Amino acid sequence: MDRKILAGVITFALALNLPTVDVSAGKPKYTEQEVANGGSISGVVKYEGPLKEVRIDLMKEKNGETCSKHPEAKDGVRFDHKILSSNGVLQNAVVFIENIEQGKAWGKKDRESFTMFHFKNCDISPAITVIRKTDKGKKTGNLTVTTHDGGVLHNPIGYLVSGASRKVLFNKPLSSEVLIADATKSLKRFKRKDKHFFLQCGQHNYMEAEARIVWNPYYFITDANGLFKLDQVPAGKYKVTAWHPYAGEHTQEIIVSEGTETPADFAVKSTAHR
Repeated sequence: MDRKILAGVITFALALNLPTVDVSAGKPKYTEQEVANGGSISGVVKYEGPLKEVRIDLMKEKNGETCSKHPEAKDGVRFDHKILSSNGVLQNAVVFIENIEQGKAWGKKDRESFTMFHFKNCDISPAITVIRKTDKGKKTGNLTVTTHDGGVLHNPIGYLVSGASRKVLFNKPLSSEVLIADATKSLKRFKRKDKHFFLQCGQHNYMEAEARIVWNPYYFITDANGLFKLDQVPAGKYKVTAWHPYAGEHTQEIIVSEGTETPADFAVKSTAHR
């Protein structure tokens, strides 16, 4: 597009008080505004498919004695349950609105300390969560990694995942001298097309965590009953997705009316998983 024409389009949009446009991404940025008489979306995420668990022989790995103190370890072995599902529902699925341009404000926690990972007993918690691009001018607090394993060297490495490829975002060793690593600045590199973040310990590669990159505050991580609720949603038609890094995803269009709770169940089906 001609530069003069592009400049004219942007000026015209600003004059009409339209949402700010991220020209490089081709998508409007999210704008916070008061939501009067908003609706909600609630339901359950169901799962049909195999479970996934990884057997970890801790005594064959580094720091076996210490890592075997994990509460789920038995005789030096523990299982990492990648898919948690019982009675046909899916736990730790991220349900989020994809195509919303304006709505409720990010919460106070979202602004001050959004994603916090903890390394303890050679495990990472939370195992599945959400992560967001660092706001302009913010230098700390958007992503922190803390170790609680004294005397054990951990090496958090953050990746941007796209299909089968991974791109390193940060590499920040932890030790008894360095207990907290802050990777806030690294998340400024996110682009709107980015979706999946992966965290792994470079010293103990079975230590893993996953996160969905979110671009607005309309998200929910399902509980053990597979339940979710998105509230203060402006009336409109939205693309809503239930995503799980191992089980898969399900997307549907949902119409929300003012002051109304809209029921919406999701069905994640998988014959195989990564």
